[in-house]
Amino acid sequence: MNKLKEILDAILNSFRFAIDGIQFALRTQKNLHIHLTMATIVMILSILLHCSSQEIAILLLTMAIVISLELVNTAIEATIDLVSPHSQPLAKIAKDLGAAAVLISAICSVIIGLLILSPKLWNVFF
Repeated sequence: MNKLKEILDAILNSFRFAIDGIQFALRTQKNLHIHLTMATIVMILSILLHCSSQEIAILLLTMAIVISLELVNTAIEATIDLVSPHSQPLAKIAKDLGAAAVLISAICSVIIGLLILSPKLWNVFF
């Protein structure tokens, strides 16, 4: 019985740590707010435009990738700041690569969103 309680406590702690991370990012990361705002707009549009469940799943997946990479980028930046508080070329490369990953995923998500939503928007307006 104690072993089960330990396992449940470990699982709950994992959720608490994840929630703490999300709360930190929401408090400190302006780009996360932009991603979440865009994700909200896209989800509202997808519902209003009667997207299929498959289309919504694709949109959700792309949004999750962008938001997850933004969180990973934040973790990379925090780690680099901890390990290398002074400006260093390798620290800059690590931070730039994290930002590039977010940028590439965001560009791809915009393209995917346009591929799914623009024909439906076209039908509404024309």
